[in-house]
Amino acid sequence: MFNPTTSVPLKFYMPSVQAAASTSGVEMNATPVHAKEEIESVFAAQARDQGSSLIVMPDPFNGANREQITLLAARYRVPAMYYRREFAEVGGLIAYANDFAEQFPQAAAYVDRILKGAKPADLPVQAPTKFDLVINLKTAKALGLDVPLGMQQRADELIE
Repeated sequence: MFNPTTSVPLKFYMPSVQAAASTSGVEMNATPVHAKEEIESVFAAQARDQGSSLIVMPDPFNGANREQITLLAARYRVPAMYYRREFAEVGGLIAYANDFAEQFPQAAAYVDRILKGAKPADLPVQAPTKFDLVINLKTAKALGLDVPLGMQQRADELIE
């Protein structure tokens, strides 16, 4: 689920999502949402399709509507995976995200280099190096899902 007007270009995410779906034998559909009023219809459609789940893509629109999104996922009993830990903290099932706190010192070093005369275009792009997996076990239980022990052991945080 994404908002085409506010999301990070899907070309960055979709190839890996499609490859994972293909490898797993899962059908994948992109679901654009243009307005807050359309969110519920996405969950209603997912709920009608037994065995479906949802990946909530990195998107300011989704972030601004995270409470509604997680509440609808629970109401319609749709397992969903999110791009920020805050979704799991408000009831989302699973979040896998880069650690923003880890990135801030990198940003400070870039600002320092720019203030000392470096041209921003000459600085290398730095990707995140630390990612957190957060699993909300309360939500898993409410959805009737058993989270495998191995996955729980890999998690950086379990919400019980």
